[in-house]
Amino acid sequence: MFFKRDWLLVALLNLVVLALMGLLLRWLFVAPVEEMNYKFLLHGHSHVALLGWLYTAFFVALLYTFFPVEVRRKKVYAWQFWLAQGAVLGMLLTFPVQGYAAASITFTTAHMLLTYWFIYQFLKDAKALQLQAGRHTLSFRFVKAALFFMGLSTLGPWSLGPIMATGHSGSELYLNAIYFYLHFQYNGWFTFAVLGLLFWLLEQYKLGFNARLGPRFFRLMFWSCIPAFLLSVLWATPPAFVYALGGTAALVQLFAFGLLLQCLWPVRRQLLGLFGRWSRWLLLLAALAFSLKTLMQAATAVPYMADLAYRLRIFVIGYLHLVLIGFISLFLLAFFAQQGWLSFKSRMSQWGISLFLAGFICSEAVLFLQGVFFWLGFGVIPAYNQLLFGISTLLPLGILLFFVSQLRGEGATTEHLKQVPLQQQKA
Repeated sequence: MFFKRDWLLVALLNLVVLALMGLLLRWLFVAPVEEMNYKFLLHGHSHVALLGWLYTAFFVALLYTFFPVEVRRKKVYAWQFWLAQGAVLGMLLTFPVQGYAAASITFTTAHMLLTYWFIYQFLKDAKALQLQAGRHTLSFRFVKAALFFMGLSTLGPWSLGPIMATGHSGSELYLNAIYFYLHFQYNGWFTFAVLGLLFWLLEQYKLGFNARLGPRFFRLMFWSCIPAFLLSVLWATPPAFVYALGGTAALVQLFAFGLLLQCLWPVRRQLLGLFGRWSRWLLLLAALAFSLKTLMQAATAVPYMADLAYRLRIFVIGYLHLVLIGFISLFLLAFFAQQGWLSFKSRMSQWGISLFLAGFICSEAVLFLQGVFFWLGFGVIPAYNQLLFGISTLLPLGILLFFVSQLRGEGATTEHLKQVPLQQQKA
């Protein structure tokens, strides 16, 4: 199989940088550095997360699962990949220094234009291959929806210029434009891409999932994703009908989640059998995170809970990390290992991913526990910032060890068991 493994290593390197930036952000609460602007560094951290790690990882995953070798070898995709990495590097160097300014906005704009190019080229090649009518009909519908939501999300950043030019920087409109972008990135583009890859596995290995429930699940998820954005604006206490629409969307997605369980439960053993021991645990943790995400999203449909999330931003931070790391990133790592592009064969890779998971789970526990303390009026956990920083050291340390293990050529194995007949695989 033709596979540019260096592209995946670049994505992993971005994840290492992302984890180091996150650790630095938490250090600034322990010992503030006068020369560093927390807000600027946070902007850089978020852009590397969404565009450096996740966009790059999905670029690789979608290209190398849905397209044959002759399409993947097109130079246009190499240009798109490396130009996007140049834009990410530019954002990494400019955001921590100047925040939103001419240089950083230029690199961000360039990356958005590159995403439009990728969407156009991907759909053009998919149409030529008639993917919409082949074995991967349902999974490709999820991918098309993912690309649609990625394009839709960029309306948020485009609107910031006019909003700021009219003197509304920091206003409700300004913040809602940012939330618009975030919602359609992680609830739209990333979530639908994950679901596309999941159903690709079901179709690729001919697992007999319910062909009637699958399309119904897709329709409910797609049409509820748009009004679900309203859940992100409840903090501004909008009119009652906004609560009603957002709450309805949350309930529809909760019902859709039930359909997904009905769809997957009969083939759960065969699906888990496609994964090795380590990647199987990652998949199960990702499934747990997705379940919690769905339940927490539904909870914000209650006005009291929406107001609580706004007042206690620590819950929002914990939620975003749950989705972006727990659900999306862990699924991607499991998927790449299942495909044989990453390996958990060496002790270094196993130690690395174990430390990363320990850091993630413990930091989430501390974040949400502190939120509960604030909620109940107990105040701050003793040595909270020091504790959170200490735990957070495990994240960059773990992913760095894992990255080095892959860099040493320990990937591209048969850990995924894909050539073993399904009936012989262990569930």
